[in-house]
Amino acid sequence: MSAYLRNTNFKWLDPFKLFQAIIKIQNPSSKIIKIKYFTAPVKANFSSHGQESSKAQNSYHRALKYIYSDNIEIIEGYHTVEAGFPPRYKKPIDKNDRVEIWKFEKKQTDVNIALHMYRDAINESNIQQILVSNDSDLELPLKLIKKDKPNITLGLIIPRAKPIGKHYRPTNKSLSQHVDWTRNHILDQECQEAQLDEKIPTNKKPILKPYYW
Repeated sequence: MSAYLRNTNFKWLDPFKLFQAIIKIQNPSSKIIKIKYFTAPVKANFSSHGQESSKAQNSYHRALKYIYSDNIEIIEGYHTVEAGFPPRYKKPIDKNDRVEIWKFEKKQTDVNIALHMYRDAINESNIQQILVSNDSDLELPLKLIKKDKPNITLGLIIPRAKPIGKHYRPTNKSLSQHVDWTRNHILDQECQEAQLDEKIPTNKKPILKPYYW
């Protein structure tokens, strides 16, 4: 979801409200038991808003934990940053013409998602699992769950805007072939209607929506 929300005004998102609305369309009797939110702390030194980026993320996580203490679990990986020296972008490629870059990688996220999905399936803690991703690296857990626990309904939501005209990209078949239903987009209106309150009262200091979100 982070890539989808990055350049939007929908970052102060209520994921419980959003996905409850979406799955109701697929099956009106469906009810969310828990959302597992896989993320990683931002690197403030490399963020356009510096330390404010870290504060904004912390505020968002506090808000989710406060409102949905029983329904949303935040599971963190981490980012690595290292120097890279890839070929410059041009055609044809010249392997001797290289540039220095910072290389960012999110670690543990895919592994965490795969293990949590499979463990929850084996423990039969739910009757339906919904993956919100378009990452083909997550094909294997879907395939194994469908094989080992065929009684569990699997759903897939692709976190992207609704494809229009020539900008249409087909659904990731490596994922969709293993699930029972697929929603291949999220509407801006759905995100707009699923925003947290800009000020969230708590027993202590209120949680405020970051000014630049």
